[in-house]
Amino acid sequence: MRILSINCGSSSLKSALVDTASGARLLDVRVADIGTSRAAVLVNGVSEPVTAPDQAAAMALVLDAVERRGPHDARAEAAAHRIVHGGPDFTTPVRVTDEVLTRIERLDELAPLHNPPAVAALRLARSRLAVPHVAVFDTAFHSTLPPRAREYALPRAVSARFGIRRYGFHGISHADVMERVARFLQRPARELRIVSCHLGSGASVAAIEYGRSVETSMGMTPLEGLVMGTRAGDLDPGVLLHLLRAGGYDAAQLDDLLNRESGLAGLAGTNDIGDVEARAAAGDEDCRLALALYAHRVRKYVGAYAAAMGGVDAIAFTGGIGEHSALLRSRALQRLDFLGARLDEDRNGAAHLDADHPIVSIAGETGRVALLVVRADEESAMARAAAEILP
Repeated sequence: MRILSINCGSSSLKSALVDTASGARLLDVRVADIGTSRAAVLVNGVSEPVTAPDQAAAMALVLDAVERRGPHDARAEAAAHRIVHGGPDFTTPVRVTDEVLTRIERLDELAPLHNPPAVAALRLARSRLAVPHVAVFDTAFHSTLPPRAREYALPRAVSARFGIRRYGFHGISHADVMERVARFLQRPARELRIVSCHLGSGASVAAIEYGRSVETSMGMTPLEGLVMGTRAGDLDPGVLLHLLRAGGYDAAQLDDLLNRESGLAGLAGTNDIGDVEARAAAGDEDCRLALALYAHRVRKYVGAYAAAMGGVDAIAFTGGIGEHSALLRSRALQRLDFLGARLDEDRNGAAHLDADHPIVSIAGETGRVALLVVRADEESAMARAAAEILP
């Protein structure tokens, strides 16, 4: 089945026309730097500057490119859409109807950077593509979280009244990593304990024990956990109370602070990891601190999740930073020898992923834990998930 996968992020939109029978990507279209003067559309890697003020405009550009450049004998038969937050009800992919779309819109406040633009793109795609549309949820993979990992230590009445619990995110990516690692190691996922590190503008770690997500660093919203591009990650709630009481902040200002002004951008003035690494190498202390915090948080979660699972068989890195930053992989894996995780620095520095080599080992010969870099391919994973529920 030929499925157009649409992966709508906060500042980019990636799409691919995937033949689920063969796994071939028939067309790749990406719109980068949405909402900036640097916006560009890339069709099969060829870039062209465009005007894309928001995700709906980016979606229009993608659909134009699909209609103009797509194979004439290979039109999309369906579309799959990544939706970051599925709430408590959407734990599997679902065919989109007007009623489903309304229910998804009610979750906007739980993922304000992601759900609203994804819904806008979905509405436009439905109006222009007369094919079945399927929503695939980032939270679904984490529906297996046990109560000890799912619940917060709040009064039960408060949690029940306001629907407060941990959901986790990047589930499409973590599930794909699990499957790829299992194939690479030639062992079934049900026999493996995997720590999956999705490191990009948004970042999270998942503990995958014997084929099920049992812990993950993001919580009720995508704000919890690691240091991210513009998000603070873990933060003492007392800091927020202090800013409300003494700093003159209101809820909207806190939303901006935590979602758009913190993380690498808040520490280093930019969320471009290449710039941060270059400036750190040149002696910029703010950038050095940003890298140290970023790597420390990843390492802390890896160690914690190994303990939660009683050991670890594989640690995998994916996402833009996880795939491309040898420096951060190296620093995140420091001091983990006690787990049997031994990095080969030469392999790490030379790691290169492409369509023919979507996963590579960076482990030393004497290590007991597989250390892997995995090429992210959420679009293909979404297409496979959508195909499974379509006739």
